[in-house]
Amino acid sequence: MTSTNQNFSEKRSGLLTPKPSLVYQLVSYLIVFPIFRWLFRGQTSGNENVPQNGPLVVVANHGSHLDPPLIGHALGRPVAFMAKKELFLLPLLGPIIRACGAYPVKRGASDREAIRVASNRLNEGWATGVFLDGTRQKDGRVNKPMPGAALLSARTGAPILPVAIINSHKALKAGKLLPRLIPIHLRIGKALPAPTSRKKVDLQKTTSELQQRINDLIDLGPLIQSKKLLSKSTK
Repeated sequence: MTSTNQNFSEKRSGLLTPKPSLVYQLVSYLIVFPIFRWLFRGQTSGNENVPQNGPLVVVANHGSHLDPPLIGHALGRPVAFMAKKELFLLPLLGPIIRACGAYPVKRGASDREAIRVASNRLNEGWATGVFLDGTRQKDGRVNKPMPGAALLSARTGAPILPVAIINSHKALKAGKLLPRLIPIHLRIGKALPAPTSRKKVDLQKTTSELQQRINDLIDLGPLIQSKKLLSKSTK
């Protein structure tokens, strides 16, 4: 990272993250918590890797619609995701998702517009969530990563936090209304610094590194399984 980018990043890291609203806390602890912890026997590891203040680009694989609220709850700080503008017009859903940090993007908006809106959130000190593939993947892995997360980081100086969501693609498959109540676990990796520049080669390098790290975390398997394997290896 150049000295200019480093100074910019250090300045941004001093931003205080906006406090979660009362609605956010109610949704997180009265709805998301019991669903994640009890129904899906949710567990997380690596929470010590999550910076609690300043802008943060949270990058994850994407297996189902369960992913955004689970990430926001499991990381211990609000994570803003972009959502279609039409959703904000709905009487009940609109105020809830806005209170939870979601920000509207027009249907059919250009990638440049989406990046601008997300950058504004980061500049306010938010953690902003990005799914590396952009869309849900049937196998729950990172297959065709897009450079949007790396570009957001390069524009704002925000570090990038890789997160692996394990089993959400099995719990709620595309086109299904009712989920399978199987364990969903999240593994949080160590944050990466912002790319050294916005050049294509630097963005691709960071994007490839994120793909590798997230898929490596997925390959470790569910946390319970890993603990059993570790226990056996020490006997």
